[in-house]
Amino acid sequence: MSSSRETWGWLHRRTESCKAQTDPLIPTRRPVSYLNPVQEGQRHEHGLEGSSDLVQESHEQDASATINNPHSFDLQGKGKGDLPPPGVVQSGPTYLSDAENGSSSFKISSLRQFLMREIDSSRAVAPLTAYCFMTGFIDVVSFSAIFVWCAFQTGNSLQLALALARFFNSPHNYSFHLSDRQALCSILSFIFGAFIGRLGDRIGCRTRLWVTLGTFIQTMFTTAAAIAIWKSGQPSISDSRAVSAWSNTLSFVCIGFMSASMGLQGIMGKRLNTEFATTIVLTVTWCELVTEPQLFHFRRPVQARNHKAMAILSLFIGAFMGRAILDKIGSAGTLAVGAGIRFLITLSWLFVPAKKAPKN
Repeated sequence: MSSSRETWGWLHRRTESCKAQTDPLIPTRRPVSYLNPVQEGQRHEHGLEGSSDLVQESHEQDASATINNPHSFDLQGKGKGDLPPPGVVQSGPTYLSDAENGSSSFKISSLRQFLMREIDSSRAVAPLTAYCFMTGFIDVVSFSAIFVWCAFQTGNSLQLALALARFFNSPHNYSFHLSDRQALCSILSFIFGAFIGRLGDRIGCRTRLWVTLGTFIQTMFTTAAAIAIWKSGQPSISDSRAVSAWSNTLSFVCIGFMSASMGLQGIMGKRLNTEFATTIVLTVTWCELVTEPQLFHFRRPVQARNHKAMAILSLFIGAFMGRAILDKIGSAGTLAVGAGIRFLITLSWLFVPAKKAPKN
């Protein structure tokens, strides 16, 4: 018993001596600054014993200031090997500035103003001449295959009148021939295309927006006609006037789209009120040209005479080129070329100058 007590006493004294020699894990005093070292003995000599609280308070203030402003760093409190505190970057939603918003709204307003301004129809010679060109170009495709006009509805109306008159012949003939059905399809589709022109009356028949949009619709109709006749598999040129080259349903769809495009073109040309008239009917144009008072004044330009002559010549060239292309690549390819030309006409309307405001 006495030996065990002596052993435990020796261990207790050994542990106490180790505790006395070992520094605590958490220091109870602030470490001595490397920039302004003050020894413990000097602190007692100069009466700095009560300044520990002040030092601790200032240290807490520095820490709080560092937290509030992460970009500040006190060199006096930096020890060897210490790094500055990490900066905190606050991210938030980004918004357009007022200047950028104003710029975008200004661009939208300018675009709207550009599209809604009326064009100067007297300076729209190029697209209107191209309209007349497309009249001959499209009509030659339909007439070469079925001997029906997609633009000249006078002949189709007369053909339907003759079909109706056959009902009263003796012996009575109540059959409705294929060519008569095709003429009726052309007339109804032409009326539908012209009816679409009423949309232009609401937008503004002379606004840049409508003439561009309307021509683009004509482009889409021509493209649809090309696809329909391509899928139909029908021949492009009829061998005999008594036999129509187109007879199936898709060929009727092609006739409908071609006629609708010409009806829309006709009303758009008429609303511009120029010497080109409807750009599809040349009977009136021929009459006005030959009765022009200044027809033989060749020494100076006469706008009314020149524009009428350009309309007739453009239609003639369009029919000539259409037939030449038709012999080479067929109806579908010819209509595809026509769709491309109409798309170029669509873009050309954007460059027609606007109508000038009248001076007070």
